[in-house]
Amino acid sequence: MDRFEAMAVLLAVVEEGSLSAASRRLRAPLATVSRKVADLERHLRAQLVVRTSRRIELTDAGRAYVEAAKRILEQVEEAEREAAGEYTALKGELQVTAPIVFGRTHVLPIALDFLKELPDIDLRLLLNDRQVNLAEEHIDVAVRIGHLVDSGLRATRVGAVRRVACASPAYLARRGIPATPRDLAVHDGITFRGFETAPEWRYRGDSPTWTAEPRTRIAVNSTEAAVAAAVAGLGIVRLLSYQIEKELRSGALVELLEGFAPEPFPVSLIYPEAGLLAPKARAFIDWTVPRLRAHLA
Repeated sequence: MDRFEAMAVLLAVVEEGSLSAASRRLRAPLATVSRKVADLERHLRAQLVVRTSRRIELTDAGRAYVEAAKRILEQVEEAEREAAGEYTALKGELQVTAPIVFGRTHVLPIALDFLKELPDIDLRLLLNDRQVNLAEEHIDVAVRIGHLVDSGLRATRVGAVRRVACASPAYLARRGIPATPRDLAVHDGITFRGFETAPEWRYRGDSPTWTAEPRTRIAVNSTEAAVAAAVAGLGIVRLLSYQIEKELRSGALVELLEGFAPEPFPVSLIYPEAGLLAPKARAFIDWTVPRLRAHLA
């Protein structure tokens, strides 16, 4: 039995929540995944997981073993990278994550030029509106939109994006234009729940910020669907400025309540402390920061 391989399979099962999901992620037969976990349990003479009809649960022994296996595999991976020269040369796989639309419109073009300049670096760009854990998912650099919590990571601010309420000209002709955020109460709304939580529609004025939202006519979990619903005249939507640049420029959507908008969200690159930063990641940061700042200016 290859114990490193068995550890990796077990971690995939735990992270994905089931044997079948791990099978899909590893592109391995379900029977193979199940056998490797069983072989590991026989080798350890301990039950690591409890299999149910829907998902797996770790036993106490399993939880302790999984934590140890994570540390071992991370150390092995770091040793392999160092042996391959990734910490002394500009080469190897670079893993970057960014929000879906922002990554596609702003990060990807910059990253493609970066790859042309450094042909020995391979890029894995994970576009996801979920906030990932850099250490757990082996991410070198992440683009974050919003205020950062103190996580022991370093951050470089590259700009800011606005929260924009908007609607189609047809909807506004039919229902009227809200003059203040409080007018939203009599309007239809499109709720975008693409992130882990749906942020409140907060506005500012002479007093502290307050919440004012339209009645949800439709709720969606993708930017494209939210924009399409707004362009179709279903109601007022609030998105980040980069998500609707094209529609605002073309006049398909009209910005509302601009004078009441809250402070913009900061956009930052986050990454480990300098001592843990590979040259390939440092090179990507140095390449990306000035270009993103120019894009967002």
